[in-house]
Amino acid sequence: MLSKVENFHMVASALVLTVALLSRLANGLVDTSSSSSGSDAVYSVGRFPFLMPKVIPHRPELYLCTPVKVDYSKSYYIVGFEPNATMATAHHMLLYGCGDPGSESAVWNCGEMVKNDDVKEETGSPCATGSPSQIIYAWARDAPKLELPDGVGFKVGKDSPIKYIVLQVHYAHIDRFKDGTTTDDSGIFLHYTLKPMHKQAGVLLLGTGGSIPPMKTEHMETVCDIRENKTIYPFAYRTHTHSLGKVVSGYRIRVDDDGQDHWTLLGKRDPLTPQMFYPVENREPIRYKDRMAARCTMESHKETITNVGATNNDEMCNFYLMYYVENSEPLQMKYCFSNGPPYFYWRNKEAELNNIPDYEASHL
Repeated sequence: MLSKVENFHMVASALVLTVALLSRLANGLVDTSSSSSGSDAVYSVGRFPFLMPKVIPHRPELYLCTPVKVDYSKSYYIVGFEPNATMATAHHMLLYGCGDPGSESAVWNCGEMVKNDDVKEETGSPCATGSPSQIIYAWARDAPKLELPDGVGFKVGKDSPIKYIVLQVHYAHIDRFKDGTTTDDSGIFLHYTLKPMHKQAGVLLLGTGGSIPPMKTEHMETVCDIRENKTIYPFAYRTHTHSLGKVVSGYRIRVDDDGQDHWTLLGKRDPLTPQMFYPVENREPIRYKDRMAARCTMESHKETITNVGATNNDEMCNFYLMYYVENSEPLQMKYCFSNGPPYFYWRNKEAELNNIPDYEASHL
């Protein structure tokens, strides 16, 4: 096990392999609890340092993952996220909730890079194949910390499909690590409580595949239906693209009895501003049979095609919607993706959309 970790030029002891459980903090090994006064009562909040274990990224565009195992015997509710990173080091960070991690190692390559046969290293997805997998938090571009609304929390551990939390960090540039001694502990301090939260949080990620032609403005669009008989309450959104993104917008669509679509804006933003979670524009409930849609307006001045991909030279189109449900479980649907351009657009006949806010969706 250690030999695999050493191939990542880790600077850490073997103790890293026994990452602390969230429950150990709750039992008082680290005195980080504080009081939080919500609408119901005052409750204790712990602060768990979920950080990269002093890694030395050894090549650009490297994605590294590290896991923490949650105590299965208790239910924990994550109520806040406090980043410990700067965009000078980390291009972005994601937190995945997993049934099982994608590797048994302390750290592994969890990106989509082409494998180099000359370098033996542990590789895998953030979550194990076939395991429950969902994104619970995302950070980029020096976004500040996020505290969830009163009474809202991400449930992990007992009676939850989330048994492990996996931190993924994308290192786009590694200039500061070339001396071979500088290490990184980018990550997120998780704020959590044992107090049951009756409003369980979830994240729906809307995005696309596809490509952007050279020297052209392109729309990357997706739409999907809410097919579960649940009511969700949106409260925050986040946008993400790489350098070609100009505007990212997300909508709830409700069809009336005459078959007319009514588009309600959830959020719209320049994705090159701090990529934090912002309050939604409209907090009206989203119900069964509503539709969700997102558009990324991309502007390319490149002379070559830009494809959706994992590296900084590729592109991404993401709209994250954070929501809660009352006295229920979050949606089983975690992702809403289309093939993107040139294959899918809102205007396609099969999308069955009308009253498309074409101008508004692409202008701030």
